[in-house]
Parts: sequence; structure tokens; C-alpha cells
Amino acid sequence: MSLLPELRYPSVTEVVSAARELTVRAPGPCTLRQVGVSRAGRPLQLLSVGRAATAVLVVAGAHANEPTGGPTVLALAERVLHDRALRDGVSWHFLLCADPDGASLHITPAPRSLFDYHLGFFRPAGPEQPEWAPSVLPPDRLPPETLALTGVIDEARPYLQATLHGTDLGGSWVQLTEEVPGLAEPFAKSATELNIPVETGASDAAGWPASGPGVHVMPPLGAGAAYPSMPDDARHSTWHHVHRYGGLTAVVEVPMWASDLVDDPVPHPAPATAMRRLAGRLVRDAAAVEGVLGEALPRLDGVGGPLLRATRWALELVPGLAADWVHTVPADDTRAYIGSVDAFGRRLPLRSAAMLLRVLRATGDRAAPELERLVAEWSGSFERRFRARWVPLEHQVEHQARTVLAAAVHARDRAG
Repeated sequence: MSLLPELRYPSVTEVVSAARELTVRAPGPCTLRQVGVSRAGRPLQLLSVGRAATAVLVVAGAHANEPTGGPTVLALAERVLHDRALRDGVSWHFLLCADPDGASLHITPAPRSLFDYHLGFFRPAGPEQPEWAPSVLPPDRLPPETLALTGVIDEARPYLQATLHGTDLGGSWVQLTEEVPGLAEPFAKSATELNIPVETGASDAAGWPASGPGVHVMPPLGAGAAYPSMPDDARHSTWHHVHRYGGLTAVVEVPMWASDLVDDPVPHPAPATAMRRLAGRLVRDAAAVEGVLGEALPRLDGVGGPLLRATRWALELVPGLAADWVHTVPADDTRAYIGSVDAFGRRLPLRSAAMLLRVLRATGDRAAPELERLVAEWSGSFERRFRARWVPLEHQVEHQARTVLAAAVHARDRAG
């Protein structure tokens, strides 16, 4: 039974309220407590089910623009509460939202299209993202959200940390910090049953070995990065913090809109040529946003804030990333991988434009209509190129929950 009145992405307040209701209904196994505060003073809440020393930690809301994790933690908590076998010797801990400040700025509870989704878009700059901050900041400058997350890991010492992520348009995939034998089969079965494509060539895991279609295992420290210019390295993120306790992390990605083009294993006829073409488009599109930003900046004197910081941070990634695509051998030669890079190259300028548009609208700037035209054009082009189809929210949640449960079972078998 859903804890929400309708099938839409709940706010953090609604997720916390639903979790509190669970603790009222089942005060024995369920507890809810604050484990930290955000930079803006918002509480970070941890829902726990069970008290066993062996633990699973599930993290929602690490990226503000990936809202499926909220309803998924509620669905998982309900299942764990009602299925004693799931908590036989295992306690489950749910960080209800790792970045409540970011979640307050991403405003698309029920997006009707990619354009609608981007009109309320927010994703913070890398140093402000709880999971990624350790890969780009020194330890003495980590944000409180990161410290709260690592504090929970230090306390619970989970054998599995499952962090719930999502993509706007594409397919589903899993990133593992260590291999989990047996996970690929139930992951693929769930995706097939729910008509969600498996993203076999995800650019987020470029160059990583795969233990099965869409299940990628992070290479060891010291291995070369597919995109050397990118400032953040997943191997230095909070995903690896569990390793000091013998645990591992599974990152479970699900799409809001699906594309059946992302699982094509056929070799691309000219991958290097395609990468150069995509790099050129990335640079051109980013330049268009830079042009609007440069023209508007004199009128934005004194305007700052997370939207503008995130806009600039994303645009700063473009030159190095485009050079990576031109000057390095493609990490994969399949159509699926080239398609994933195509989507990645569309996202950076589009997201920058969307966040800048929100700044310009808020200040009544005259450049807003031009930028809105770009956001609408690029959103529509993205949808058409990938033949986007909406994945029902209940299917997003069900697939993510099933994958976490399968990871918990197989990771425990692995741990002995």
C-alpha cells in the first residue's frame, strides 16, 4: 500500500512524515532520529527498522534532481517491516534525504515532459554534493551533509550501502564498488518484467568491467579514468567509505523516461568519429549558454546563490570533457555507449541553461525568453532523438526496491 495520496514524487517533508507514521504504527522495530543538519539548518533524518548489528544502509536524495529514491525508501521500509525474513539478523537504515537543501530547490514533483522537468531543475555544483564532495574537497572543508552520511556509515558499519540514483532519460544500471556475484540475473529479470531498458554502455561507468548487462564494477584505485579531465573520482566518494568496515556500495540507477536505444550491443560503425561530432556539439551548445550568461552578467551584479554556482560549475566541465572525447580512445565501441555519451553531452548544456533560466526569471532579466527557447528546443530534441517514453512511477520504485533487496541478499552471501 502506498504511503502517499497519489503517484508523484513526494517532497522531503512528505517522506519524513510517512516515515514518522511507520514509527507510530510499529514503535518496536522502527525508530526515526536526526543524524545531522544541512548547511541551511534542515534536519537529516534516519529511519531504522530492526536493531541487529549486521546492517544495510540505504541512501536517498544524494542528487537533488533524482527524486525516485524518496518513494523507494518508503516502499523498502514497508517491505522490511512486514517481511520478518528480510530483517532476520539484519537491521535496515534509511537516510531519507542526503541533501535536503538541494531537494528544496529542485521543483518537479510530477513532470509532464523533459521541458517541464527542466523548468524546475536543480543539481548543485560538485563540491556541494554530499557523496561527491570528498573527491573534490579536502577533509577539513567537507559539507555537513557529507559528515552526517559518513557518520552514519561509521556507526552502522553496513555490509551494503545502497544509494538510490536516477537518470532523466535512458535506462537502468547498477554501479558496484566491488562485485556482487548473482546480482545481474535478478536485476535483469526485474527490468524486463517492468519494461525498463538496461543501459549496457552507461557513460557514468565508462571503462568499468561488467559482471552482467548493466551491472558495472568500479575499477581499483590507480586505474586510468575514461574521462581524465573530470574533477570528481567515484573511488574517492562516500561510496568507498564503507570499505573500511568490509562493506561495499551499490548505486542503483532508474530512468524517469526510458529509451529503448540504450541497450544496443551492436558495434558502432565509427565510434571515434561519433565522439568527435558529439564533442563539437557539446562545445557549441555550451557556448550558447555562455553567451547568454556573459551578456546577462552585468545585470546580475550581486546575484549569487546555488543555481548560479551550479550553472558555472557545469559549464566549466565542458572544455576538458570535450577534449577527452576527442583525444582518448572510446571506452566502448557499441551503439549503446555512443548513445549514452550523446545523452551526457546533451545534459550538461541543457542543465546549465535550465538553472540559468531560473536565475534570469527570478530577476526579470530580458534574456530569459531567449534562454527558455533554448531549453524548450533542447528538451524536445533530446526526447525525440531517444524516443522517450515515461516509466510509471510505481515501476521506477518497484525496480529500484527489487534491485536493492537482491543486492542485500547476494552481498550478504558474499560476505559470508
